[in-house]
Amino acid sequence: MPSRDIESALKRWTQAGLIDPALADRLRESETSAESSINWPVLLATIFGSVTLGAGILLFVAAHWDELSPGWRFALVLALVCLFHAAAGFFADRSPRLNVALHTVGTLTLGAGIFLTAQIFNLQEHWPGGIMLWAAGAVGAWAILRQWPQALLAALLVPGWLIGEWIVASERHGNGDWPLAVGLAILAISYLTAVRLHDESSYFRQSLKWIGALALFPSLMWALDARHENYYYYFRQAHIPAHLAVIGWAGAILLPLAVAAVLRKSAAWMNVVAAAWIFVLSLLPAPWRHASTDSAGVFILQSLGPLFWEVLGAIGLIAWGLKEGSKGRVNLGMAGFALAVISFYFSELMDKLGRSTSLIGLGVLLLVGGWILERTRRRLIQRVQGATA
Repeated sequence: MPSRDIESALKRWTQAGLIDPALADRLRESETSAESSINWPVLLATIFGSVTLGAGILLFVAAHWDELSPGWRFALVLALVCLFHAAAGFFADRSPRLNVALHTVGTLTLGAGIFLTAQIFNLQEHWPGGIMLWAAGAVGAWAILRQWPQALLAALLVPGWLIGEWIVASERHGNGDWPLAVGLAILAISYLTAVRLHDESSYFRQSLKWIGALALFPSLMWALDARHENYYYYFRQAHIPAHLAVIGWAGAILLPLAVAAVLRKSAAWMNVVAAAWIFVLSLLPAPWRHASTDSAGVFILQSLGPLFWEVLGAIGLIAWGLKEGSKGRVNLGMAGFALAVISFYFSELMDKLGRSTSLIGLGVLLLVGGWILERTRRRLIQRVQGATA
């Protein structure tokens, strides 16, 4: 969409009779296409230039770090933070992209400065407090600048601070990873579904979507395994006290759902369903943890139960993508379906077959199953494209 100044000017001109609504629409469309176009060489040069500039300065500082006194070290760290933000201010009107890039580097330098200050003065304190200060700086920078990279840094640093607090609070107990894994999986879903239909223009939401997509499968695997990992490796340690467990589970479930409510408004009820699915998944036995057995009932519980629940979740993600016109969710759902079937084959069937038979079965599964899934995926993508057209 055009900027607020252009939009308000078009409304004033239309109301004053200087231009007709058709011309206003054409001007609005022209401004929208101009703003949405990306000069990729300039953008890539800005990104890599900012990264190499920051890396070079950090290497220079590291090479002379031991020669500096604590006072000079602190002054240098403070000067670097101020330097990047001051340079960004200089380019505010000259190059908006460079302005955003330098402000982002300045906020990243703030985190390095916080932890370097602790190292300079030998501060042995609560380490999540450093992440909290960094997150507060990112939130403050976003509140002042209203730039999407600052909001993205805040979206990463605030959960990082809360995770650090939970790790410290539960480090002497044996079942602290379970709520943490479930909470991260729910947060990944909240970030993945940040982009809704006809909302493809927000860089912040697009970045959240990519972060959620990258974190989805690892966080789901951890959620499936966390409770059993605690059982096998930490059974001698005391469990988390009841009051701390209530705080942990409330934060793990309610905070990611609150993020989803802010991003998706009334459509966040689907995230509640996904959170319930993730919690049930964390209760199921991990296929790679249990021993093989000949009992039919135990086999159904330990093997077919997780497979059914994983396939149900994959189908649900595909249906979610179809409902909201998201090709990415459809692709992730198809990938989740394939991973669930392949992991079941490796964990339950391959070791029960002969060497040649297992390889033949795996080849048939990959070839035939891959062909069927690809045909199905293309049809579903065509439906999504038809819905968004």
